[in-house]
Amino acid sequence: MPRKYNKMLLDKDSRCLHHMFAAEIFMHQFLLSSAVRTLDPEEADWFYTPVYTTCDLTPQGFPLPFRAPRIMRSAIRYVATTWPFWNRTDGADHFFLTPHDFGACFHYQEERAMERGILPLLRRATLVQTFGQRNHVCLQDGSITVPPYADPHKMQAHLISPGTPRSIFVYFRGLFYDMGNDPEGGYYARGARASVWENFKDNPLFDISTEHPYTYYEDMQRAIFCLCPLGWAPWSPRLVEAVVFGCIPVIIADDIVLPFADAIPWEDISVFVAERDVPRLDSILTSIPLADILRRQRLLARESVKQALLFHQPARTGDAFHQVLNGLARKLPHGDGVFLQPGEKVLDWDAGLDSDLKPW
Repeated sequence: MPRKYNKMLLDKDSRCLHHMFAAEIFMHQFLLSSAVRTLDPEEADWFYTPVYTTCDLTPQGFPLPFRAPRIMRSAIRYVATTWPFWNRTDGADHFFLTPHDFGACFHYQEERAMERGILPLLRRATLVQTFGQRNHVCLQDGSITVPPYADPHKMQAHLISPGTPRSIFVYFRGLFYDMGNDPEGGYYARGARASVWENFKDNPLFDISTEHPYTYYEDMQRAIFCLCPLGWAPWSPRLVEAVVFGCIPVIIADDIVLPFADAIPWEDISVFVAERDVPRLDSILTSIPLADILRRQRLLARESVKQALLFHQPARTGDAFHQVLNGLARKLPHGDGVFLQPGEKVLDWDAGLDSDLKPW
């Protein structure tokens, strides 16, 4: 692929290496030196297109949602007009990293994302994405849900003694209201975060605040439960951070599809609380028997569980890169319906929003 789709975007703004969408960059770097890579297209089970759709950033460091689909369309058109392999399947044997809030719907607000839908040219491709929610237009069948990027080296640097007492019952740092986009708090996080604040801001069992201290990672290692509520999207890096630091994730995101469920026993290491039950959060958590808490903590201490959520550089056995490969391998061999008949076309290159059809 021409460097304008990846390397030049990164050279222009290195912040892409550090934000929660960076899996698309590190997956590319991993595959460049991976033993599974082949330069012979006739040997390939999958074709990968390295396009950094979250690396075109605003001055504040957020991906530009209107630019991402144009970058992706341009990349797909290049692939389809340069080599014959896309046109054999209309992309059904290609996979793409789409780590946006709502994957290939390319918008951070759910209502707008649902209106957009998945970029039509990606309808047959396999999407490797952080977004996962059951029965949602932004999660198509066959997608592989992955964790967001959280810097393994940064977390390693903040490890404290494993024998440190967990003296904080419930811990959370983050927004409760997005004042710029949803000051009333009813739309952002579907009101769940606002409900956490209004119900528990004065509860001594809850150490919750919008302040993000330098000791954030150390505090998570001193906490028993770490709240992982939805924000604009169901997922956030704090889910990865909680697992790595042995803090029991309290997942508040209805119908969330979690990454690598075959490798991570989410039901056994987490507590799931329905969004409507947030006002009862204190009674739900205090009613969990100590034996159950200790069992979850023992499972969280397993190195294999932590590694499965991390994009290590260099890669390690069982890490998130290898979990993605496992997910792709499980989709093989490709079925008969993948390959098109001569002259057959499935995708409509003119479909989609007018704004997406503009050149990049």
